Amino acid sequence: MTLLRIQHPVPDYGRWKRAFDLDPADRRGSGVIRYTIFRSVTDPNFVMVDLELGTIREAEKMLLKMRRIWCSSGSSVMIDPEAWIVDVAETAALV
Repeated sequence: MTLLRIQHPVPDYGRWKRAFDLDPADRRGSGVIRYTIFRSVTDPNFVMVDLELGTIREAEKMLLKMRRIWCSSGSSVMIDPEAWIVDVAETAALV
């Protein structure tokens, strides 16, 4: 499993979530299998998003698409996004 992991502060979570839900990157059409949104417990305006994709190449293409969005309209709903493409090395259920 390959993840595109993105994190950044947002000035207003509700406004960011509305922009996210508009899906300007066409997540499904870009190969995203599922996504998870996280919010910091200590700072609810700090957001982390995991986009699960099937291949590293799909993740690289999605990251390029996201960078174009960030350079255009993204700056109004997020601040200094950072992103990593990662592979899941191990998962274990302990319960």
